[in-house]
Amino acid sequence: MITITIDGKKISFERPVTILDAARAAGIHIPTLCHHDILKPYGGCRLCLVEVEKVPKLQTACSQYVSDGMVVRTETEKVVDARRAVLEFLLINHPLDCPHCDKAGECELQDLAAKYGPAMGRFAEGKRRYPENLEDPLIVRNRERCILCLRCVRMCDDVQGASALSVTGRGSKSYIEPFSGGAYDCEYCGNCLAVCPVGAITSRTHRHGFRPWLMEKEVETVCSYCGVGCSLVLQVRNNSVVRSVPRSGLGLNRGLLCSKGRFGYDCLNYGDRLDAPLMRRNGVLERVTWTEAINCIADRMKEIKRENGSDAIAGIVSGRCTNEDAYVFQKFFRGAIGTNNIDSVAGMAYGPAQRFFEKILVQGVTANPIQGISDSDGIFVIGGDPTAINPVLGLQVRSASKKGVPVIVVGHPGGLKRYSKRAFIMNSAAETVFLAALVDEIKRRRPLPGERPVLEEIINGFRPAPLEDASKMSGFGPNDLVDTAHALSNMSRPSIIIGRDIVQTDTGHMNLLFLAALTYLLNGRIYLLSELPNEQGVLDMGCQPDMLPSGRPLTVETFRKRCEETLGIIIPPAPGLSYAEMTEAAHEGRIKALYVMGEDMVLGLPDSNYVRGALRNIEFLVVQDRFFTETAKYADVVLPALSWAEKEGSYTNLERRIQLTRKAVEGESIEEWKVISEISKTFGLHMGYRSAADIFSEIARVSQIYRELTLEGIADGKSVWPYRGGPLRYDMHTEGTKLPDIVSVMEESGMSGVHVRREAHLFHSQNASRYSPALLSITPEPHLKIGDILADRLSVKDGDRVKVSTDAGSIVLSARRDPCLPDNVVLASTFDGGGIFEITKWRVNPITKAPASDVNGVVIDKEEAITVLHKDRADSLVGG
Repeated sequence: MITITIDGKKISFERPVTILDAARAAGIHIPTLCHHDILKPYGGCRLCLVEVEKVPKLQTACSQYVSDGMVVRTETEKVVDARRAVLEFLLINHPLDCPHCDKAGECELQDLAAKYGPAMGRFAEGKRRYPENLEDPLIVRNRERCILCLRCVRMCDDVQGASALSVTGRGSKSYIEPFSGGAYDCEYCGNCLAVCPVGAITSRTHRHGFRPWLMEKEVETVCSYCGVGCSLVLQVRNNSVVRSVPRSGLGLNRGLLCSKGRFGYDCLNYGDRLDAPLMRRNGVLERVTWTEAINCIADRMKEIKRENGSDAIAGIVSGRCTNEDAYVFQKFFRGAIGTNNIDSVAGMAYGPAQRFFEKILVQGVTANPIQGISDSDGIFVIGGDPTAINPVLGLQVRSASKKGVPVIVVGHPGGLKRYSKRAFIMNSAAETVFLAALVDEIKRRRPLPGERPVLEEIINGFRPAPLEDASKMSGFGPNDLVDTAHALSNMSRPSIIIGRDIVQTDTGHMNLLFLAALTYLLNGRIYLLSELPNEQGVLDMGCQPDMLPSGRPLTVETFRKRCEETLGIIIPPAPGLSYAEMTEAAHEGRIKALYVMGEDMVLGLPDSNYVRGALRNIEFLVVQDRFFTETAKYADVVLPALSWAEKEGSYTNLERRIQLTRKAVEGESIEEWKVISEISKTFGLHMGYRSAADIFSEIARVSQIYRELTLEGIADGKSVWPYRGGPLRYDMHTEGTKLPDIVSVMEESGMSGVHVRREAHLFHSQNASRYSPALLSITPEPHLKIGDILADRLSVKDGDRVKVSTDAGSIVLSARRDPCLPDNVVLASTFDGGGIFEITKWRVNPITKAPASDVNGVVIDKEEAITVLHKDRADSLVGG
């Protein structure tokens, strides 16, 4: 036990802490400028100087650790004089423009100058003068205000790992500058904004727009962009969100945000929101009342059910909907319509992958804490770049790499380029061959655990390709494969991070089986990357064609009957159609009515023209969304929806942590669950909910794993799987696990030519970011990444326009050269109504039910002269 005295107050600690932390624990304030809770101690500003008894010189409290018997004084005359001197030096060149500065009211230097600073300066020399830098679309730099605390540089280097900032110059001429010079060329996380103690780095999105004391309220909630579930604070004025900021120590992100969480909030204030229902009359969508819209939906669905049966109706829910909205949606379809044709975007990859792993291994196998990644002894990444898909999770991978943990990436390394020990970029069929070879090599090095005989029989039974052939197919030498297998074999608790691209292929089920085998052999922890905030939640709520709420198979009569008795409804016993199967059925005319809540199918599925054709074939289409989306153009009824900041509810992140989303502003629409409840009432199913809390209470009654949970009780963010219930353990699932020889995969793969792969974009998130001017200002259009060898062959430079052609059509994209890519693989992003999805055909994988969209034989031509027309966004959102 360590006992110290600070300002006459005795405090005891079990382990050594800094004087600063000790003082804070005692409620004693010591001023700092260079120190920040997220950063390592630096001791650069010297404002935290304190007197330590028997030590002749003043000590920096942020870096000096306590020892038993230490006596510290924090406000002696000597200490105050030293702080005053430090502030006087800082103010020599700092401009006195507080009324003009955006940081006024929350500037740490301003507060300290008011308490310790001299009444007037003694230096007659003129201050440094630098022009304010406005070259960047989002970040403003003011070198005159910079005090060189280096918080921003340390944040960018040590925490974010982007290393985009540096100190330029020497002595009094030193200043902070991005390596790119004028505009930033970085990840735009904005964490440098959060840690800057003065107004040297500020956001352009609200420049001179408000002062902190003008805020009417601050609301702690959860980000609605990806599946990490970062906590943030929405600052509100005049019923409008004016800023999104993190709070140090809040949530699992602990004060960090990505570009979407920090700047993407402006989609909440986008002008072209739907504010009234629309109904198609004589081929034109017209504004109607809510009563008219609800009656129309009820009448048409009853008519279609009567004439074609319940299974001619289907529903698709977005991964951005809350748990409460999703639960009511599936209850309506099962209890009122009488069909299990319910799915979500999670059914495209995340859901099939999780179901596959849980049936082979154990339920909850993907429910692992994000913070555990940095404590792994090895990391294997496949199917997507975590720094782009789930950026805060990606920081954990970087953190582990800095500790010396080996990171192996199969796919484009992206933001892990400097942090991966090995990176293997290949086409999708080669990835299957590569995984098979890895499993075969590892099982030679490590004994099978003997816990799952059926899985071990499969592992021992498949015939991998000869090592030489596998190496040739993947484009890497045999030694690379052997060395990678050796590195993996030496890991005892690796993290295996899996993205959707490894699932959405013809061999997706085989990939999942090999990854399950890898997890089993290495005792690994699985992390499924989630591109939407509530993919896990909509699965848990039962928005799956074959699963009830809490992951109970509806084909098991005991589970189905228990659910029916609790809810007082009859649930059809036969599984329904998946998202991809619904689209196929609609194209073939088997689905007559479709209710789409929050999802833009045209932009969310490959082969946009095929999806448009499917939507045209539907007799009655209902779309419920915040904006007039591409899918809404084909709707018979369009209903406005609320954003996540306009309603109460909950999300479940990829850890299976349930988090509360709080209302920050008042919306102009009605909660989705209320609308569905009103439609359900016309079918004779009265739900009777008064609030989201009522719905959550029913979920707790229906779902064994949610039992005893309440909406208020999850507010602390500590409700992590398996909550207070017991998980259901499955027997080994053998369907689809009898693998063909890998040799036959090689022969049938058709891997010749250039292979195009989807690139998840750091600054965009499906259709949400297309309504964020801030995010669009960083990257306004899709692009094609092309390797140097192929680019040289085509004489393509950065920024050139290239025509990308497949058998489904062609598009023109801006080219970006990437030295990491081989000559047979290119990456294409997709967002804002364009990109590779426009020309990508797909098929339904019969095992996973996910769309498989392998694209080989792509033709790329340089366009010598193309006029690019940028249509006005408002025109794309009206009419129809």
